[in-house]
Amino acid sequence: MPDPISLIRRPTLRLNANDDVVIAARPLAAGTRIDAENLTCSDAIPAGHKLAVRAVATGAPVRRYDQIIGFATTDIAPGQHVHTHNLAFEMFERDYKVGVDARATRPADDPATFMGIVRADGRVATRNYIGVISTVNCSASVSKYVAAHFTPQLLEAFPNVDGVVPITHSSGCGMDSAGAGIDLLRKTIAGYCRHANFAGVVIIGLGCEANQMDALFQAEQMHEGALLKPLVIQISGGTRKTVEAGIVAVKSMLPVANAVRRERVAASHITIGLQCGGSDGYSGITANPALGAACDLLVAHGGTVILSETPEIYGAEHLLTRRAVSQEVADKLIRRIRWWEDYTARNDGSMDNNPSPGNKAGGLTTILEKSLGAVAKGGTTSLVDVYEYADPVRAKGFVFMDTPGYDPVSVTGQVAGGANLVCFTTGRGSVYGCKPAPSIKLATNSMLYERMSEDMDVNCGAIVDGTVTVQDKGREIFEMVLRVAGGEATKSEALGIGNDEFIPWQLGAVM
Repeated sequence: MPDPISLIRRPTLRLNANDDVVIAARPLAAGTRIDAENLTCSDAIPAGHKLAVRAVATGAPVRRYDQIIGFATTDIAPGQHVHTHNLAFEMFERDYKVGVDARATRPADDPATFMGIVRADGRVATRNYIGVISTVNCSASVSKYVAAHFTPQLLEAFPNVDGVVPITHSSGCGMDSAGAGIDLLRKTIAGYCRHANFAGVVIIGLGCEANQMDALFQAEQMHEGALLKPLVIQISGGTRKTVEAGIVAVKSMLPVANAVRRERVAASHITIGLQCGGSDGYSGITANPALGAACDLLVAHGGTVILSETPEIYGAEHLLTRRAVSQEVADKLIRRIRWWEDYTARNDGSMDNNPSPGNKAGGLTTILEKSLGAVAKGGTTSLVDVYEYADPVRAKGFVFMDTPGYDPVSVTGQVAGGANLVCFTTGRGSVYGCKPAPSIKLATNSMLYERMSEDMDVNCGAIVDGTVTVQDKGREIFEMVLRVAGGEATKSEALGIGNDEFIPWQLGAVM
C-alpha cells in the first residue's frame, strides 16, 4: 500500500493500482472533481464509502485491495457511488495457495518487557481478579450477589486485588446433557476457571441443571482446592446460605490473591485477542492494519496474537492460507470455513448475513469487503496454528481461533483460550469491555474518537488525517499494550465495563 501521508491529503484514497474503486476521505458532493483519478463524482459519496474509478459491467467483479469484494448488479460508470444498490456478494472460487507468503520472524534485538503478575505455576497475568462463575443461568443471580458484597471500600484492604468479578451467562440447561453443545460450554467455563488473570474462583451451580457440577469437574479434570471452590445452591440450602458460603470462600482467597506483586517479565507472556466491531469503510485502512503492525511487533518479541471471527474472515481466508506454516495448518482453517458454509446453509442463512446495518452505513457493502479489512488485524507474520473455540492456545506467534463473528461470543472463546488482553477496533463505536482481560479500543476515524473519547483508547484516524503512518501508529499501540498489560487501566476499565460480557457460544437446540 502506498505511504498514507502522500495519499490522505487528497479527497479520496486509492489502496491499489488495480482497484475499481477509491475511498472517500471525506464527504464528497456530486460534481466534486477528483483530479488524481481524472473524474467527477456523479453521486454524493459519504465519507468512507466507495467511488467507482472505471466502468464495471453487470456481473463483473469489483476490486478493492486488489481483491474481489463483490460483483456489480448493474452497469457502474466512473464517478458513481458503489454500495448495496449496485454491488452484491456472490460465491466464487478462491486460490488456497499454502505457505507462499509464510516467512520467518526475526526476533527483536531488544526484548520488550512489562510489569506482570507471575503465578505459582509460572503463568503470567495482566490482572488479578477473583471470579464468581455460574454453571447455569439459574445460579447467575446468586453469583452476582456474592461478587456485589465485595465493594471497592471493602477491597481497600487488599490493594493488589483488582476486584471480584461475576461471570454469568444464559445457558447451562434446556440443552442436551451430553454432546457438542455442553462440551463446548464446559470447556469455556473451565478456560475461565484456569485463566491466569483469576487468582481464585468460586463456581456456583443450582443442582438440577444439565451442566452438572460433578460432570463439569470430571470432564475438564478440575479439582476443588483452596483457590477453586464449587457451591451448589440446592445442597447449600438455598439462595441466602449459598451467598453466605460464597462470601466466606472469596474472603479465604483474598489474602492469597493480595500477596502477589507485579514484576518485570518478557512481553512473550502477552496473548492478545484481536477483535473488530462496528466496522466502517476506514477499518481496513487505519485501525486494523495499525493493530496488525502492533501484532507483528509483539510476535517479534515472542508473544501471541489470536485472530478470530470466522464469518468475518470469509472471502479473505485464502490470504491466511498463503501465510500458513504447513499444509496441515491451512487445512485446519479451510475445514472451519467449510463447516461455517454448511452451518449457515442448514439454518437457511448466508455467509453474507454480515455486514450489519451499521457496517453498511459506514461504507462496507459485502462480507468479502469486510473480511479483507478484518484480516489486517493479524499483521503479516506466518500463521502457525488454528484452534477450535475456547481451546487452550499454546503456540507462540500468530494463530487463528474459530469463533462466531458476534464480538462478545468471540472474545469469550479467546479469553477461555488464554488471551490476557484484548485489542478491539471500531469505526461506528463500541463500548465493549472485558473481564478478566483488559480491552483496548481503537477508533478508526477521528470523528468517532472525539465523539466517544471516554470509550476510545487510541485514535487511528490520525492515519486518515495524514499526520501519522500505519507503522508509527502500530508502535504506539504496542507500547500501550505493554502499559496496559502492566496495570494501566483502559477506558472500559475506568467505566467499570466487563461484568456482563461472558457469552459462551451456544451450539444446538434450546429445549
